[in-house]
Order: sequence, then C-alpha cells, then structure tokens
Amino acid sequence: MHLGACYYPEHWPRERWETDARMMREAGLTRVRIGEFAWSRIEPERGRFDWQWLDDAVEVLHSAGLGIIMGTPTATPPKWLVDSMPNMIALDRQERPRGFGSRRHYCFSHAGYRKQAARITRAVAERYGQHPGIVSWQTDNEYGCHDTVQSFSPAARDAFRLWLVDRYRTVDALNETWGNVFWSMEYRNFDEVELPNLTVTEANPAHWLAFRRFSSDQVVSFNKAQVDILRELSPGRDITHNAMGFYTGYDHHDLAADLDVLGWDSYPLGFLEMFRFTDQEKLDFARQGQPDIAAFHHDLYRGCAKDERWSVLEQQPGPVNWARHNPAPLDGMVALWTLEAMAHGAEMVSYFRWRQAPFAQEQMHAGLLRPDGEPAPALKEARTAADSVEQLGPVGTSIREAAVVFAYDAEWITQIQPQGEGLSALWAVFDSYRALRQLGLNVDIVSPKADLSPYKLVILPCLPIVPDELFRSLQAFRGQLIIGPRTASRDNDFLIPDELPPGRVQSILPLKVTRSESLRPGLEHQGDGWSIARWFDHVETEMEAELVAEDGAVACWVHANCRYLATWPQGAVLREVVTRALDNAGLQALETPDGLRIRRTSNYVFVFNYAAHENEIPEAISGTPIIGSRKLPAASFAVFPAD
Repeated sequence: MHLGACYYPEHWPRERWETDARMMREAGLTRVRIGEFAWSRIEPERGRFDWQWLDDAVEVLHSAGLGIIMGTPTATPPKWLVDSMPNMIALDRQERPRGFGSRRHYCFSHAGYRKQAARITRAVAERYGQHPGIVSWQTDNEYGCHDTVQSFSPAARDAFRLWLVDRYRTVDALNETWGNVFWSMEYRNFDEVELPNLTVTEANPAHWLAFRRFSSDQVVSFNKAQVDILRELSPGRDITHNAMGFYTGYDHHDLAADLDVLGWDSYPLGFLEMFRFTDQEKLDFARQGQPDIAAFHHDLYRGCAKDERWSVLEQQPGPVNWARHNPAPLDGMVALWTLEAMAHGAEMVSYFRWRQAPFAQEQMHAGLLRPDGEPAPALKEARTAADSVEQLGPVGTSIREAAVVFAYDAEWITQIQPQGEGLSALWAVFDSYRALRQLGLNVDIVSPKADLSPYKLVILPCLPIVPDELFRSLQAFRGQLIIGPRTASRDNDFLIPDELPPGRVQSILPLKVTRSESLRPGLEHQGDGWSIARWFDHVETEMEAELVAEDGAVACWVHANCRYLATWPQGAVLREVVTRALDNAGLQALETPDGLRIRRTSNYVFVFNYAAHENEIPEAISGTPIIGSRKLPAASFAVFPAD
C-alpha cells in the first residue's frame, strides 16, 4: 500500500517545493495528489495557458521519487468562464443560483460547460499524459459535495425531458408508469414535464425517483467524458475519483464502472459530529471517530469498485474546519486509520493535506505540516504508519463471511417517501454492518449484482427494489438470509407490486405484508430485552414466529434459511436476529470489548482499539502480535499472523 499527501504547489513559494518533496519522502510517502483546483493558474484567461509553474512542480515531485496523481480542475471553473457563460451555474431546489465564490458552481447538464470541461481535461492530458511522473489521474473532485448533484436549472429540465424520452419512449407510457391519473397529473407530451421541485405539496414519488436517476446519470456521463479523454491521451495510468462519506446523491456503482480505482475521503471525526450518532457516542469517540465509520466506507466503496480496487484519497490528519465541533484526534489515531484502510484492502492512503493553508476557506483544516511549514503532530504518525506498512507487506485476500446488500436507489426511495422520520435505507445498512462488526465478523457491502455464493450470511436491511439479477441470486442462495422491512415493496418505477410486498420474493419468503406502520418514539412492542420500534409490518404467513413481543406482535419470522425482520433493523432486536442467523450459519460470533474491532485477511488478523482506554484482546485471537501488544492502549492497533 502506498502513502501520499494532497499538495497544492500553487499555494506556496517555488523555493519551498524541493523541501516539501524531500520531507514527503522522509515521512515514507510515495504518492502526491495535485492540480484538482488549479484551473485559474493553468488558464488565467480563455486560451492563454501558463504551464511553466506546473511543469516545474511535476519535475520537482517526480525527481524526488513521488508518483503524481494529477487532477482535472473541473470542480472550480474560473471567474472568466462563469462570466462568459453565466447560465452554466446550477440552481438549487428553490431555483436560486449557486454562484461563483467557492467551488462546484456548475450544472452537470449544461452542454456549454461540458464542452469546456472536456477542453481543459484534454489540454492537461495532452501536456502531462505521457510524463513518467504521472502514475494516475483523478477526475474533478468530490462529485456532489455541497449538495450539487441535483440542479433545477433550465439546462437540467431540458436534459431531463430527453432522458425521459429515452427511458419511456411515449408520454402515454410515462403517464401509465407514474400513475399520473392521480390528481390529474397526466401530460400530453414530454415538453410539459417540469422538474419535481416547487410543487404545492410533495411531487409524485415516481417523478422524483426518475429525477434522482437522471441526476445520477448526468454525473456518470460527465465523468465518463473525462475518463475517455484520459484513456486516449494517457494510456496505462489508473483513473480514480474521490467519493464522500455517507453521501448517496449519485450511484457510485455506476461511476466506478468507468474507473480503475474508486477513492473516498475519510474524515472520521467530522462525520461523527455531523451525522446521526448519539450525544454519548459523540463524547465517547470524539477524538477517535465511531469505530465503524471508516470501515463502513472502506467496505462500501470496495464493493462498488471494479475488481475491488479502492483507495483513500483524503485522510483526516487533524482537526477539520467544517463540522459543528472540530477536535483533534487522539495521538495514534492517524496511524490507526491508515492501517485499518490497509486491512480492508486499500491501495493507497493520502493525507489531506500536506500543509495547512494560512488563507481562504480551509485555514482551520489541519495538515501534516503547520501553516509555518513545521511538522504537525500527524507527520510523525504518517512515518509510523509507513514503517508498519513496509514491515507487513501484502495483507493477502479478504476473508468472506457476511455480506450486506445496498443499492443507491434504496436510499433515494426512503428519502422520497420515508413514511417515518429518519427511516433511511443507508442507515439501516450501516446499523446492520455495525451489528456484524461488533460480533467480530468480516463484512462486505455488496451491490445487487454481486455474487452471494461466497457468503454464509447475507442481509438485505431495506431494499425496496429487488432487480432480476438479485432475485435469481436469492433463489440460488443456500446460506442464511435476513430480509428487512420495505424490501421488494416497489417495482422499478415506484409502484406497489400487485401481489403486495415482498412481491415475487414471496416465492422464497412465503409471507405477504398487508399493512405497514411507522411508530413514534415510545410507541413500541416490548420483547425479551428487545423491542419493535420505529416500523412494524403486519403480515399474512405460515412462517414460524421466531421473536414474539409480550403483546403478541411478531418481530421476526423464519422459514428454512430465510428470516423476515418485520421491524426496523436496529439495536437489540437486530442483534438478536443476527446472532440466531450466525448460529444457523455456523459462524462464530466474537464478543469484542467496547471500541475494539477486528479485520481478518488471509495473511493477518488486525485488531483496532477505538476506545479512549486500554482494551485487552480476546483470548479467541491467539498468538503473539507482530505489531502491538495484547493489551492495547487507547488509539492503537495490533497485528497477528493469520491462523
């Protein structure tokens, strides 16, 4: 695994570049990521290019032995371009312009901007595509950051209409599929279809789902245009992009199909602070990150990536600048995060950023160096991580035990039609992943197209649409299967199936959901140490009632190798169902101390202590560690040889 840093030579004096390159190599870094925000320096005016500074930077970094990941600068179109084409900017849901002055100020559907993005990509690729120092390319930067996938501009509306024509062929088919007879929403032609924002009340959910799919497709096609240019002009180099945490604005499976390596940007402390974790978790793990955040995304994006090739393109090295509160990591966490990525199969971890900027929007975002160029605390940890990576060598292949199935349209559906506050498919997947990890298992997060045969346990926490390929896989699957609420509850265009949920999956799971209700806090059915909370499916079935509440409500039904969880997959009820399925699957659960997490590969067993206190490694993990000790201090890790 390579280690790297995100570097912005245009931010620093030319005479500093050699020093930075030397310090990177001394820290054990072998990769450097540059260029993704540099359009205004590359092309100060339309058609006038200034390459000299970037030529020099490439030579300095290459001469120091650093492999360069060159970014296409399309995330930050310069002011002269916006002024020449003001309608290239996106409009938000209220149709307010998302203007110049930060970044990501473009609409994916604007044909003029697409041409300009292709033009600058071609110019950079022609200049550096054959340079021996360029080992990889990154397209754009963080597609969708700042809620920028959906645009409600005239350009998006016109492109959406063309997308609908291609999908439905006739407006009668669209009307029939969407159920537009409801509320007299029928259209006479495609030119009458508007975007689904600014309606008096909620728009047709089928309309929203189509728009979400269209918006995702626009990102994918925008990215592919750059990929095609880079493959033409710089063959043999990997192409990547940096996805984000807990972000579902576009389908990462579709994006990754055009990439060699899928990257993501790991900010465990920022994500803990900004997303739906409890106040107690935010205190207990304030300086470490909740123990499953980073690993969840490692496995999510590994499951999206072609041939499971993935990297961390931005790794938090200190306090960030964008969360509600921004503490510093505990000493040791930067090295721990790095080795955890390695344990999950990362090809690279790149720290963001090399040096903290003294100006502009990210002044308070820490780097490996302070603003004055002196080492920040994380620089030493990067060196520690580099030494551990070198000592371990290849980690081997991942051990397949359990899988959780996730599709991006599942989250879109639960956002469009939640039916109950906070009932998110993404977070149902996270909670399922967390439950399995807490029991010491290796967990893969897989797409509906994945081969399920290597696994002994598969969970579908919340998958409203079950495509044909997955249905066939479920029919053939002989391991233990847990199916959660809302699964197979809609067809591909948001209609309830004629036979009621779970639709055709009833051939595997002989159960019919006749009524679903969402439950406010406190309105629960109590079981033996667990409860039916947030959601409850009433069913008709001959299946065996496995978990029955005190009032007779059934939380889980079982038939052969299949279980149906009739309540929201979370907490004690999920743990109870998972534990029973593991027993049936012949998988050994390992009760791990609070904050301890385990990852197994064919070569090693990794143990990570996310707790703010010392933890002792369970006796079930035998032997003497190669790295670390059996009593793990806070924010530390140990590595054992595989059995």
